[in-house]
Amino acid sequence: MRLDPPSSDVPRGGLEEPTVRPVVGRRGGMRAVHRIAWLGAVLVSCEATEDAAPDLEPARRDYALYCALCHGDEGQGYVADGANALAHPDFLAAASDQLLRRAIVRGRQGTPMSGWGLEWGGPLDDAGVAGLVALMRSWQTRPNLSLGTEAGMGQPGLGEAVYAVHCEHCHGPRGAGSTYMSLADPGFLADASDGYLRYAVAKGRAGTPMPAFETTLNASQIDDVVALIRSWQRPLDGSTPALPSMDISDALLNPGGLPPLEFGLSDRFISVEQLKRAYDAAESFIVIDARAPGDYVGGHIQGAVSVPFYAVSDYLDQLPTDVWIVTYCGCPHAASEAAADALFAAGYSQVRVLDEGLDLWIELGYPTEAGP
Repeated sequence: MRLDPPSSDVPRGGLEEPTVRPVVGRRGGMRAVHRIAWLGAVLVSCEATEDAAPDLEPARRDYALYCALCHGDEGQGYVADGANALAHPDFLAAASDQLLRRAIVRGRQGTPMSGWGLEWGGPLDDAGVAGLVALMRSWQTRPNLSLGTEAGMGQPGLGEAVYAVHCEHCHGPRGAGSTYMSLADPGFLADASDGYLRYAVAKGRAGTPMPAFETTLNASQIDDVVALIRSWQRPLDGSTPALPSMDISDALLNPGGLPPLEFGLSDRFISVEQLKRAYDAAESFIVIDARAPGDYVGGHIQGAVSVPFYAVSDYLDQLPTDVWIVTYCGCPHAASEAAADALFAAGYSQVRVLDEGLDLWIELGYPTEAGP
């Protein structure tokens, strides 16, 4: 079961109307450039009239900068790994504004989906978040569905076997996430009603590898899977992370060490093994975590500094041009390549991207740390 799997041809409309059954870095001091004049105009639905529509140009700029590298230029999804199709008609018809807002602000912890809200270290104020929600709603081609909020009658224990066969290979053990989204994310489960879950499982995502399980599972089995997913819900932590400083003057590792000559033998990318050998040899280089600062705080490669891909220019005065710099992210290299390109454009030449990024580094048991 894939609740939001990839597609190279996501439909933007034209589907039959579904039958819904009851069982069915930003770090302190970083500048945030956003607009507030249109804040009151961004609360729109798919029934909004043209003359009530907000100015979406600021949101389009934000989307192009922060979202498109993973979700695609028009929300088609899966440009990077399992980033879901934001423009999918079934997703937009089923998702509430609150689900969209919280996903933007907090991200999906433990996944490549960053938290873009200011309080999570991202660059978006309330107006910026609301603008992105309005932009996604502008892609909506079908009316909102009324899916209900009542809990189902399923049994989590019975859902385990069904999940293991149909879902775990894509969504991971206990919904932790794998090829596709995490189903156990506390932010997701706080906003996804049982009706939303039931509809996603039953109807799938047309035009993607996420099948409609109503054709292979009976109503009771779907209810059991929904109950199992719901059993993973835990209280939503209302705290926000302590964010790292913009001072990266100590970014250079092993200042007295030799430069890592092995980096010069590669073209654009280096492997996690090459980076680990440079660590073990106490060679001198800089490692940049190109994700949003909230992701960095949650865990990063030991000795790395936080330089978000969208704000590289804010750090150039602290980054020397005569040492090797390695950028990485977790997706596995969409954000890190964007950061590397920004450095190249600024005149840096000794820059490499960590292939497969943080996930493979962690998988191989290489050193990490957490905190600001």
